Amino acid sequence: MVSELQDALTGAVEKAAKSTVSVSTSARPYRASGRFPRQGAGSGVVMDAKGHVLTNYHVVKGAERILVSLSDGSIVGGRVLGGDEETDIAVVEVDEATLQPAEFGDSDALKVGQPVLAIGNPLGLAGGPAVTSGVVSSLRRSLQVGNGNDLKMIQTDAAVNPGNSGGPLVNLEGKVIAVNTANIPHADGIGFAVPAKTALATAEQIIEHGRVQRPWVGIVGYDVNRRVARHYGLKASRGVLVAEITAGGPAESGGLRVGDVILSLAGESLDNVGDLVDVLRTRDIGEKIDMEVDRSGQSLRIEATLGTRPF
Repeated sequence: MVSELQDALTGAVEKAAKSTVSVSTSARPYRASGRFPRQGAGSGVVMDAKGHVLTNYHVVKGAERILVSLSDGSIVGGRVLGGDEETDIAVVEVDEATLQPAEFGDSDALKVGQPVLAIGNPLGLAGGPAVTSGVVSSLRRSLQVGNGNDLKMIQTDAAVNPGNSGGPLVNLEGKVIAVNTANIPHADGIGFAVPAKTALATAEQIIEHGRVQRPWVGIVGYDVNRRVARHYGLKASRGVLVAEITAGGPAESGGLRVGDVILSLAGESLDNVGDLVDVLRTRDIGEKIDMEVDRSGQSLRIEATLGTRPF
């Protein structure tokens, strides 16, 4: 039993380490009088054999020069193809390198308590990737990253330190199920990671369009819970309370009103704003979607055509 577990752990590390890279950045000093460039260090995951490397947006933000250290010890130059602050995902492109693409797993199939391994380059130390182990602690952490909406994150007790940002969180098959981020303040003793499904969808948009184009409903909403429901006299105890509606947006055109509670979107039940954002990420711009709405205790069906969210 112990031997089998040991083989599974070491096998997963050996497999994932081949696709884990170190990302070093440099930029101009904050002050014009500064003598030395600002330097940063992070990790990355080889996405494909075309030279695309997944990493965190905050790792490469503002970088003027990027060096990528591969698993075979070679160092190549890289350039930022694009980044998305909302998901903290960026794509770095490298040339003239033999890359070993990672194998990605199904992040939707994860279970709380499942063993995971975090691989990366903590503190930018030399000597290749380091490994920490833990379990999936939660699958329903909604955290605000950058200036965006709440993002569903995977919480783990595997240590994720500065320098691990952008590296893979893998299962015992060595499949990447999330991208680690160490950019969450006060997260002592716990780590967070962007699910592989979200990271890959973001990266594919960056590769295709240079940026992320998102479907848009045109509302500002708040989580509904028992306390909120009691305060506002709502019949619903879950969902998204519509606080503002953008003039001329999809929600207004569909007949949504301030004070409505959205209970489901495109057939998916909503507990909070994070659920709404997750559903929107799976839909297409221009697609017609149904909303189940509670309006003063009355159940309504509203149809809206998703627009493109303004930048």
